[in-house]
Amino acid sequence: MPESQPYDNGGAIAPTGAGGAMDLATSEGVTLETRPAGGLGAAPPGGPAGRPRSLWSDAWSDLRRNPVFVISGLVILFLVVISLWPALIAPGNPLDCDLAKAQQGSQPGHPFGFDGQGCDVYTRVVYGARTSVAVGVCATLGVALLGSVLGGLAGYFGGIADSLLSRLTDVFFAIPVVLGGLVLLSVVTSDTIWPVIGFMVLLGWPQITRIARGSVITVKQNDYVQAARALGASPARLLLRHIAPNAVAPVIVVATIALGTYVALEATLSYLGVGLRPPTVSWGIEISAASPYIRNAPHMLLWPAGALAITVLAFIMLGDAVRDALDPRLR
Repeated sequence: MPESQPYDNGGAIAPTGAGGAMDLATSEGVTLETRPAGGLGAAPPGGPAGRPRSLWSDAWSDLRRNPVFVISGLVILFLVVISLWPALIAPGNPLDCDLAKAQQGSQPGHPFGFDGQGCDVYTRVVYGARTSVAVGVCATLGVALLGSVLGGLAGYFGGIADSLLSRLTDVFFAIPVVLGGLVLLSVVTSDTIWPVIGFMVLLGWPQITRIARGSVITVKQNDYVQAARALGASPARLLLRHIAPNAVAPVIVVATIALGTYVALEATLSYLGVGLRPPTVSWGIEISAASPYIRNAPHMLLWPAGALAITVLAFIMLGDAVRDALDPRLR
C-alpha cells in the first residue's frame, strides 16, 4: 500500500491546522502519495496510524538522545531547584557575617571559605543563583513576548508600520548595551531587580523582533497559509493558528541562548555598580566585592565566577542543542 509522506515546504515548520473547514491546512501539511521505501507491506513512518511525525516530535526525539541537551538540561534543572529552594543545600543565612573570619579559606561546614565581610561564600553563591537566574528568566520572557508580537505583526501586515519598526530596531541596535546600562541605571534608586529587567527588555527586543519578522514573512508565503486565507480565515486566525506556531522555533532558539547572555549582563552591570545593589545577593555583586582581594583570597572570586560561567555555558549549550533539533536544514 502507498504511504503518505510530508510535503517539503522549503524547510518551514509543519503547520498546526485549524478546525472545521480549515482542515485543508492540516497539522501535517499537504501529503503526496509515494511508494514505501521498504516495499509492499512496509510499516508506515511516524507511528502505527501512519501519520508523519511533526517537527516538534522529531525535535524532542533528537533532544533526548543528545548528550549536550541532557547535561545542560540537568544543570539548568539543578539551578532552578536551588533558585526556588536554596535552603535545601544551604541552610545558613547569606547575611550572617563574622568579621573575625574575613577572607579565611575553607573550613568544616564552610567549604568555600569566607568573603571580606566574614560571610559564608558557599551560602551566598547558592542564594545568588536565585537573583541571577530570576533576572535572566524574566528578562528573556519579556524580550521574547514583546519582540514576537511586534515582529509578528510587522512581518504579517508589512507596509509603513513594518518600515518604521525596522528603522526603530536599527536605532536600538546602535546603542551599546553596557554604555546604555551605565547611563540609564545610574539614575535609578530602586534596589529591586525590576529596573535591571526593564533595561534588558528595552534594549533586547529588537533582536527577537527581527528574528520573528523574518520567520513570519517566510511562513506566510507557504501553501497551507494561502489555502486557509482562500477559505476565508481572518488575519487573527491566520496569525494564531497557522503562522505563529510555525514561526516560533527560531524565536525559541534565540531566546534560549539569550537567557545565558542576560544572566552574564546582570553580573556585568552589578559588577560596575549600576545593576543590583547590596543587600541583594547576586553573583555580580560577589565578584565585584571580591575583586580587590584576588591576590590574598582568590577563593572569594573563583566560586561565584565559576557558578556564573557554568550557568551561562549551560544555557548556551541548551540553545545550541535546541537549534540543531529544530533546524530542518540539519535533518
